[in-house]
Amino acid sequence: MHFDVFNGDADGILALVQLRLAQPMHSELITGVKRDISLVKRVDIDTATSVTVLDVSMEKNIEGLNALLAKGISVDYIDHHRPGDIPQAENLSVTIDIDPNTCTSLLVNERLNEQYVYWAIAAAYGDNMTASADTLVAKHGLSSKQAEQLKSFGIYINYNGYGRDVEDLHFAPDQLFKLLVQFDNPFDLINQPDSVYHQLAKAYQEDMAKAKASPVLFDSDILSVVELIDEPWSRRVSGVYGNELANQAPHKAHAVFTLNADDTYTVSLRAPLNNKQGAGDICAQFETGGGRAAAAGINNLPKDQLGKFIDVVAEYYR
Repeated sequence: MHFDVFNGDADGILALVQLRLAQPMHSELITGVKRDISLVKRVDIDTATSVTVLDVSMEKNIEGLNALLAKGISVDYIDHHRPGDIPQAENLSVTIDIDPNTCTSLLVNERLNEQYVYWAIAAAYGDNMTASADTLVAKHGLSSKQAEQLKSFGIYINYNGYGRDVEDLHFAPDQLFKLLVQFDNPFDLINQPDSVYHQLAKAYQEDMAKAKASPVLFDSDILSVVELIDEPWSRRVSGVYGNELANQAPHKAHAVFTLNADDTYTVSLRAPLNNKQGAGDICAQFETGGGRAAAAGINNLPKDQLGKFIDVVAEYYR
């Protein structure tokens, strides 16, 4: 049996949409909310014959990956996060690029010779790879209206992936994948008045309105920190709101702190868009942190470490 393992955000879902449109295959789906990235260990090693892994860190999944490889199971691993030490095995195919201007869906797009490039563009916009998405828009002659529609769709799909658990989401990521993979072209969904595109658009706009009314904890020329309350809407919007803030003020870093039930913070950090580095290294200094150079997070930051976090960010980007 084949297993598809993928991140529940826009990049992971739309990478798999492209692959399964090009290479239809019955598979078991393993995914979760955006921050649920320790997914490979959930593959049933006794029934798996092959596995595709998309948009989850190899470094965070190395134990599960090694178990699959030791069993002789073929693994195709496509990702854009820091991989750590990559195992050397004949049954492992690796496509990893940690360039801050690429994402897993763009890597799949290259592999498929741009067969489903509109989905890749939506994913790149959703992952805040705006310049890369704009390049593909220009290459394929899309209008500004079409580009804006794909950008919105990618953002909405990405927004849907954030939450403490799947119950926070409007659509479970595996359910959303099954809806999207029925369409070769995202514009077919965009043009349907009652489609998932319009359902997510309405929910996104409602949640973002609440986020924009949230308090700013800290603001300087280097870093801005916004606090969101402990509610499902705030968990859904934390990542996409951070992206929007980054796009509005690309010269500085942005952090969205969402309160958790245990009185800690979930942190979503965006490096300055003009200097897309350091976010992962900064967050990795905290116990539950990690991520990419341009975007990273901390799952449970104690409140008394807020000052330390601000100091670390300020020192890095000074």
